Amino acid sequence: MAPAEPNHAPFKVQGEEPYFAEELEGWNGYIEWEKYPEKKKQAAEILSRYDFPVPPEFQLEPLPKTNPILEGVRWKYYHYAMGPTLKNVPEISWKYVQKEKSPDMIHVLEFPYNGEPPRTEITPNEDFFVRNHGGIPEIDAEKFVFDVGGLVNDPKKITLKELQDESIFPRMSKTASLQCSGTRRIEQIHEYPGDGDELINAPWAEGAIGTARWTGVSLKKVIKYCGGLKDGGKHVEFYGADTYFKKGNVYNYAVSVPYRKVKIHEVMLAWEMNGKPLPRIHGYPLRVVVFGFIGARSCKWLYKINVIGQPSLAPVQMKEYIYYSPQIGKHNNTYSNGFSIQTMPVSSAIMTPLNHDQIIHDGKIKLTGWAYSGSGWPERVEVSGDGGNIWYEVPFDKLSKKVYYSWRVWEYDLPVDAEGWLEFCVRCWDNALNASSPRRIAL
Repeated sequence: MAPAEPNHAPFKVQGEEPYFAEELEGWNGYIEWEKYPEKKKQAAEILSRYDFPVPPEFQLEPLPKTNPILEGVRWKYYHYAMGPTLKNVPEISWKYVQKEKSPDMIHVLEFPYNGEPPRTEITPNEDFFVRNHGGIPEIDAEKFVFDVGGLVNDPKKITLKELQDESIFPRMSKTASLQCSGTRRIEQIHEYPGDGDELINAPWAEGAIGTARWTGVSLKKVIKYCGGLKDGGKHVEFYGADTYFKKGNVYNYAVSVPYRKVKIHEVMLAWEMNGKPLPRIHGYPLRVVVFGFIGARSCKWLYKINVIGQPSLAPVQMKEYIYYSPQIGKHNNTYSNGFSIQTMPVSSAIMTPLNHDQIIHDGKIKLTGWAYSGSGWPERVEVSGDGGNIWYEVPFDKLSKKVYYSWRVWEYDLPVDAEGWLEFCVRCWDNALNASSPRRIAL
């Protein structure tokens, strides 16, 4: 599975095979693009030589019943075209999927790897969902260092050993959920083919969310260690060592968050997940965890922090994860018509039973699910067995503990008199009385 070269057709490098050197010793698969515009230009010229496969349009036909659901052929081609430094990254990345993730993961996209898991209250590392935008770099923790610069008074290079020195940086641990903003996209694909949000690379069901106990250092402490902010420092930009492709150009993964999140200790530099070192697939040796924001802001394989005066201009920030109003048709929008998604809205989902399950019941059917809010915690969960006409409140003792910026899993034995086709729904409210739209399944 996941060969180094794309397996749909032989890929022939045109002319001399390009070579882009790795930036640092012990950082395999990390090419620094952002510092070298001439290197980015050369990569774009190489990519322009090829007629890569276009993104498939599965939204007008059924998704394949395979696992992996999608292979990511063109992403493999992109990496292979960059020469020997990146050509084997798809194969290396799949190796870590097989090593670090559970056998029952649903492989939504083989490369860059996207996968969703079974659901539990604290998600084991091997079951935690994965949303990667590039391959997995192999970084030696003993040789790891990251930069803190931009609008700080005393820019520094900091090693992982220094960051873990409690005489310099007090540690923090926090149970928090991460959720991809595209969670449950597959419902839109099925219900509104051609009209919904059909990012074909990530046809998520309700599993693109997980909760873990993270350990690391508050980014505010690191900024203080670097002399604090200069005037005008309002946003913090993060760079990841993975290579990211966008419309024929190559980048390092980059995103930003407003400094207000840092100021209230809601941004962590984490090296530990559920009491263990970060898995490589989740950002080893160091990643960002931003509480309450969409998962895309929690940059993995962190190597640079840059304090700036405005949000990042990188494509993941400005051209991905953009919200548009219903009045703007998806084929007519421009990036400037939207705005970046940051705080995760309140949402809820039924985990079991699954859509279209056949159940023999004795007057009750057990439902399980999750509820989450990026701006607080779920306060009330309700379920319905008739499409939303009659609602039942999930009792308090059937909800997991309240934790700020963490989901609550729930279960309920729903009274059911009817037989035949049933439509179950769930909705929730958070502590600020924000409400989720009902999530539906049919049995």
